[in-house]
Amino acid sequence: MTGATGVTGVATQRVPLRSLLFVPGSRTDWLPKAESAGADAAILDLEDAVPEDGKAAAREAVAGAVTADQVTAGTPGPMRLLVRINALDRATGWQGADDLRAVARPGLYGIVLPKVSGPEDVTTADRLLAWCEREHGLPEGHFALLPLLETARGLREAYAIGRAAARIAHLGAVTAPGGDVERAIGYRWSPEGEETRELRARALLDARAANRPHPVAGLWADVADLAGLRRFAEQNRALGYEGMAVIHPSHVPVVNEVFAPDAEELARCGRLIAAVERAQAEGAGAVLFEGRMVDEAMAATARRTLARHGGG
Repeated sequence: MTGATGVTGVATQRVPLRSLLFVPGSRTDWLPKAESAGADAAILDLEDAVPEDGKAAAREAVAGAVTADQVTAGTPGPMRLLVRINALDRATGWQGADDLRAVARPGLYGIVLPKVSGPEDVTTADRLLAWCEREHGLPEGHFALLPLLETARGLREAYAIGRAAARIAHLGAVTAPGGDVERAIGYRWSPEGEETRELRARALLDARAANRPHPVAGLWADVADLAGLRRFAEQNRALGYEGMAVIHPSHVPVVNEVFAPDAEELARCGRLIAAVERAQAEGAGAVLFEGRMVDEAMAATARRTLARHGGG
């Protein structure tokens, strides 16, 4: 159905995902390592991480892993499972559709949809997921959908893509060096990220305007350069992203730390809220707080931070 916002479908409430760790679909035995690293989500990859002659076996293994995880799916705390399927197009022999039908089971958190060019790709995936939900007796909107904006058109139409289905929660830009986006746009990647900052900011604005609640960015490809990873993650957080996709377990703690407020930040939120509420009780709309003027708008942001991170 289409709601008042124009977004099609029914949205299930989602939570922020700080770290989404890619795991080859052929190595489901690595999932315990992903969970031990503290990843909020694992993305079992049936696309680029699996050679063509291994895709059928990987699909079977991933379906088994999703089934084994169905007891904890959707509950607070456990690592959530997503699957990156192959593209939903004729060029792949409709492998993506076969992937989706095989893995869309109760233990799955969501589908990562590659090579999205426009809202029509999302609509197709949304309908297939709705069919799987009915087949398994699941509520509409149970499966999240994460469209990857890997083409120039996809990035250009990020807002329309975000509006195409209510099950989208984690829309954002992924700008790894040498990947699909670099090839599509033609930029020359640098560790500083200046050449992609505007692209990431624009995709984020489109996601927010489309009311997609928890945008994620990525990737950092240098496994050993944790300092560079931290700088890139901090840049993404400063832009407004809430998490990142990562490629190695060692990246998870860094990204989790960057995208979660520390104890002092949470304490400051509490103090700010108290200061604003005292001022309001005295009939003032704004108050000087730790050297800055603050008002209800800042208090609302602080309340959201506390609510999301266990401080309220």
